[in-house]
Amino acid sequence: MSYTVKRESFDSLASCWANPSHSLRWNSLFVLPIWLKVWWQELKAGAELYLDAIRQRERVIGIAPLLVREGRASLIGSADVCDYLDFVVAPGRERDFFNVLLDDLREKGINRLDLRPLRPDSTVLTHLVSIAQNRGYEVLCRPEDVSLELDLPSTWDEYLAILTAKQRHEVRRKLRRLAEAGKVDYHFVEDSVAVHDAMDAFLKMFTESRTDKAVFLTAQMESFFRSLADNMAEAGLLRFGILELDTLPAAMVMCFDYNDCMYLYNSSYNPRYNSLSVGLLCKVLCIKESIQEGKKRFDFLKGAETYKYHLGGREVPLYSCQITIK
Repeated sequence: MSYTVKRESFDSLASCWANPSHSLRWNSLFVLPIWLKVWWQELKAGAELYLDAIRQRERVIGIAPLLVREGRASLIGSADVCDYLDFVVAPGRERDFFNVLLDDLREKGINRLDLRPLRPDSTVLTHLVSIAQNRGYEVLCRPEDVSLELDLPSTWDEYLAILTAKQRHEVRRKLRRLAEAGKVDYHFVEDSVAVHDAMDAFLKMFTESRTDKAVFLTAQMESFFRSLADNMAEAGLLRFGILELDTLPAAMVMCFDYNDCMYLYNSSYNPRYNSLSVGLLCKVLCIKESIQEGKKRFDFLKGAETYKYHLGGREVPLYSCQITIK
């Protein structure tokens, strides 16, 4: 079979995403064209773009969203703001895609792939690793981190039943204390105009709630967050969950709604309400709203924070993989 490798733009990738005839598996939020474009525009730091699609006639069988530095290729993104990454491949075409890709990389003088972070079900680990090993390439994969996720039941009561007796008691007790402190309201904001205003409040609480978050939020990172929020809101994927106490924002979660999954990307809270556990309860109420809306999965994303386990999250290991191309 004959294949062609064609350089793409982020806009042409968006067309592929919108065209179901290619049957591509956009298996996570962090490989969507919108996300890749924002990351590249804000954080590329001098890398060269390798954004190629492999086609059989006019049909795209896979996309390699890579950046290249000094002969080494990595997936577009960075571990500090992209929780897991992958290639975009049509199911059943992985072997063809990766064989053509490896040949093309070698011809272009790219001698190493440095791929991270990766879920166990990524195409890298389920297909590319064995293909590279069969070619005699050196492959080194290591555990790197963990992500946590939760399969959502159909009702709130079923969710509470998933928790241990102690954690179920704590959730109910904290919700009661919050209700006793004032008028509680929790709602999602997703309209593009409202999101812009919500971002101001979110970032203010983000820097006030924890010193490490204040250090993390450089001018460049703030620009990335604002651009990401604007673009994802325009695509209908961003949702801010806002917990208000007596009409004042007490805590917020920045979430993405994609493929029946709610991704908990980041959070912030007003330290004034710390004694009421508003940061935790904002996440609890986000889970509750997600259940009521019929979502199938709640992704706490990367990091082994204790609260994720207490709220029913189960571990998903994340890996790094280095492949030396000979």
